[in-house]
Amino acid sequence: MEAEKREKEPIALISLENGVENLGLELMEEKQNTEGTRLTKEEENHLKEEIWPLLFWRRSLKSLSKARNFCKVHVQLFWWILLGLMCVAYAAFLLAACVLDFQRALALFIFTCVMFFFLSHSLLFNRLFGKKLMRYFKVFGKSRLNYCLKWGMGAAILISLVLWLILDTSRNPKQLISFTGFCLFITILFICSKHHHAVSFRTVLWGLGLQFSLGIFVIRTNPGFAAFQWLGNQIQVFLDYTTVGSRFVFGDRLIQEVFAFQVLPIIVFFSCVMSVLYHMGLMQWLIQKIAWLMQVTMATIATETLSVAGNIFVGMTEAPLLIQPYLADMTLSEIHAMMTGGFATIAGSVMGAYMSFGIDSTSLIAASVMAAPCALALSKLVYPEVEVSKFKNEEGVILLYGEAQNLLEAVTNGAAISVGVVANIAANLIAFLAILAFINTTLSWLGEMVNVQGLSFQVICSFALRPIAFIMGVDWEDCPIVAEMLGIKFFLNEFVAYKQLSQYKNRRLSGIEEWIKGEKQWISVRAEIITTFALCGFANLGSIGIILGGLRILYVPRGAEANCVSFLNKTNFTTTNYENYVCCRDLFKSASLSLAVLNVSKSPSFSGLWEGVESGAETLANCCQLFNHTSCPP
Repeated sequence: MEAEKREKEPIALISLENGVENLGLELMEEKQNTEGTRLTKEEENHLKEEIWPLLFWRRSLKSLSKARNFCKVHVQLFWWILLGLMCVAYAAFLLAACVLDFQRALALFIFTCVMFFFLSHSLLFNRLFGKKLMRYFKVFGKSRLNYCLKWGMGAAILISLVLWLILDTSRNPKQLISFTGFCLFITILFICSKHHHAVSFRTVLWGLGLQFSLGIFVIRTNPGFAAFQWLGNQIQVFLDYTTVGSRFVFGDRLIQEVFAFQVLPIIVFFSCVMSVLYHMGLMQWLIQKIAWLMQVTMATIATETLSVAGNIFVGMTEAPLLIQPYLADMTLSEIHAMMTGGFATIAGSVMGAYMSFGIDSTSLIAASVMAAPCALALSKLVYPEVEVSKFKNEEGVILLYGEAQNLLEAVTNGAAISVGVVANIAANLIAFLAILAFINTTLSWLGEMVNVQGLSFQVICSFALRPIAFIMGVDWEDCPIVAEMLGIKFFLNEFVAYKQLSQYKNRRLSGIEEWIKGEKQWISVRAEIITTFALCGFANLGSIGIILGGLRILYVPRGAEANCVSFLNKTNFTTTNYENYVCCRDLFKSASLSLAVLNVSKSPSFSGLWEGVESGAETLANCCQLFNHTSCPP
C-alpha cells in the first residue's frame, strides 16, 4: 500500500533556484507514473538524449548567475588585483629599461618619480592623514610658537638672501645693476598702487621669493639647469613630429622655405595635445597642484590663483574659461590679477613656435613658469584686495572640463580651435610688419628733411628704452638692440620680437663678425637670455584689446545687471548703493515713458521689463524713498 501511494504521488520539477541535479531522474519517474508502466532501456536512453541539452543549458545559466553575483560582490577586490598586476608589470618594465640603458630610460624614470610623488601625496595626505594634520595646524597656527617661528623663518630667509647677494655681487659687481633695477621696478609699482595701505606684503614677498628661488634653481644650479634643459629638449623632440603631418599636406619644399608652413602647424599640433590633456583631466590636475602651492604660500584666492596657474599652459583668453562660472562674482582685485597673469605669460602653443625659431627652450619654459607667481604678487601690489571675496571658503573651486565626449572629439576640437589661432597670428604678422614698414618709411622721409639719416621706429626705441634694458642687466653695448626688441614687443607683439631675436642668435652661431660697417650683428649670450625672459609674455597694446574682448564674451551678468525686477523685489531699500540706483533708474524711466504715453499723473503703469508686474507700484514707492525723480508721486 505504501509503495502504491508513493507511485501515485505527483513528483514536481525542482526550479532553477532550488537546483536541477536530478532533473533527468524526476522527468523519467514522472513519465513512468503517468503512463503506469515501466520504461524500457531504449526508451530511457532516448529520454536522456532529449533531456540532456536542457539540463546542460540550465546548469550553465546557474553557474553564470553565480559567477556574476560573485563578481558584483567582489568587484572592488578584482579592481585592486588588476591594478596591482599592472603596477607590478610597469615596475618590471621600468626596471628592465633602466638596467639595459639608464640614459635612454631617464625620461620615463623622471616621469614615474613625479607621478609617484603626487599620487603618494594625494593618497597619504588628502585621504589618510589630511584631516588630522589640518586640525593640528589650525591649533598650532593660533599659538605664540607659530608666530615666533613664522617671523623667525622670515628673518632667516631675509638674512640669507642679503648674505648671498653680498657674496655673489662681490665676485661680479654687474649683478648690482640688475638688483637696483629690480628694486626700482618694485618701488614704481608701489607708488602706482591703488590702495597703499591694503598691500599684503606676505603675498608680494612670497611671490617674488618663489620666482627668485626658481630662477636660482634653473640658472645658477647644475641640476636645475640640466632638468629644464632636458625638459626643453624633450618638448622640442615632441614638437618635431609636426613635420610628419606638415610634409604630407604641404610637401618638403614649402616646409623648408616658407615661414608659415614651418611654424604655424606646430600650433595646430600643440593645440590638439592640450585639448586631449584637458579631456583626460591631466592638465586640470597639474594646474591645481601649481595653484595649491601659490595659494598656500601667498594666501591668495582660489579663483585668481587657478587662472594665473592656467596661463602657464594656455593663452590669456583660454585661462579664464577654467573659472568661467565664477567670473561674475570676482572682485576687481581678482579680475586684475587674472588679467595680469594673462599678460605675464605665453601660451604653450606659441611657445612651441618660438622654440622652432631657435629660441632657448630652457629659458622659455623657466620664464613662463617663473612669471606666474611674480604676476600674482605684482598684481596684488598694484591693486590690492579691499573687498570681501566670495571664494574664501574651504569648498574650493571646481575646474571645468572640455566639451568633448571622447578622445577623438577632443583631438578634432583642438585642431578646429587652432585654426582661429593660426589665422590670427598670420593676419597679425602681415598687418604689424606692414605697419612697421610704413612707419619706418615715413620716419625716414621725415628725418631726411632735417638731415637725419636712417630714422626708424627701431632707432627711436633703441634710444627711449635703452635705460630699461640697462637696469635689466644688459651690457651697455647690447642695450640698443635689446631696447629695440622691447619696443617691438610692446607696440607690436612678441612674435615679431622673438623672430628678430632668433635672427641675432643665428648670426652669432654662424660665426660672423660682431660689427659690420658700424652696426652690431649679434648680442651676447647673457643679453639673449635676458631678452628671452623680457619678451616672454603677451603684454602689448594689442593684447589689451584681445583680453578685454575675451572677458567681455565670457562675462555673464548677475544680480541687478541680469534682472532688475527680481533684484528690487528682494532688496530691503534700507541704504543707497550702486545696484539700487541702477535698477531704480530703470524703473523711473519705465514709469516716465508710460506716463508720457498715457498722459496720466496718477496710478502709473509701466513699460518694458516692468510691464505687467504686480509689485511695480510698490517698488516705485520704495525707490522714491531713496531717490528723487519726476515719476515719484508728490
